[in-house]
Amino acid sequence: MGKEDRYLMDYEGKFNIKEILEWVYCVVIAVILALLVRYYLGTPTIVQMSSMHPTLQQGQRLILNRWIRTTNQTPKRGDIITFEAPSKTSGISAAEADIENPIAVYENEPTNIFSKFRYYVLEIGKTSYIKRVIALPGEHIKIENGKVYINGEQLQENYLNTGVTTPLTGPYTDLVVPQGYVFAMGDNRAGSKDCREFGCVPIEKIESKVWIRFWPFSLFGKVD
Repeated sequence: MGKEDRYLMDYEGKFNIKEILEWVYCVVIAVILALLVRYYLGTPTIVQMSSMHPTLQQGQRLILNRWIRTTNQTPKRGDIITFEAPSKTSGISAAEADIENPIAVYENEPTNIFSKFRYYVLEIGKTSYIKRVIALPGEHIKIENGKVYINGEQLQENYLNTGVTTPLTGPYTDLVVPQGYVFAMGDNRAGSKDCREFGCVPIEKIESKVWIRFWPFSLFGKVD
C-alpha cells in the first residue's frame, strides 16, 4: 500500500468520525431543546381519566401551557390545570383532616439530582391530575346541598352538565384556602378524586394550564 493510499484512508477515517460526532452533537442539542420546551413552555398530553367529563374525555389530546409554572403564576378561577398528584389522595377521615391547615400532603419525593431529573423533567414514575380551579387563596369554599359556595355566594358553574351536583366525597368541603394554594375539582363531580378528598394544592405543584385540544379535529380549539 502506497503512502498516498494510507493518507487517503486516514483522512476518510477522520472525516467519518467527525461526521458521526457532528450528528451526535445535533441529536444531543435537539433532545436538550425538546426537554427545555417541554418543561418550560408546553407539551402534548392524552386525557387518561374521566374526572373532567364532559369538558374533557378519555383519549382526547391536548396541548398544555407550562408558562404558568415557569412564571409561578396563580391560576384564575375556572382554569383547567394539571398538577402533581399528592402522596395520599383518598382515605383521609374527618378525624384525620386538619381543616385549619387543609393542604395536600407530598411525601417521598426525589432528593438527589438524578432522581429529580427523572421525576420532574422526564416525568417517569410521576402521576398528574387534571382538574378545574374552583377557589383561590384566601377564599372560603363550602359545599352544601350539592352546591358550591365561595365566600357565601353560590358559584355559577355553566361548564357542568345539567343536573350535576357536588357530593361530599371527602372531609375538605368547608374551609379557607391557605395562601399559596388553590382548591380544584373535576367537572365529573361524582367521579373525580380531587381536593375534597386530599386538601388544597400548592401553587408550586401546578405543572401547566390546559390550553388547546387538537384531537379529535372536530373539537380543535382552546379549552375552557
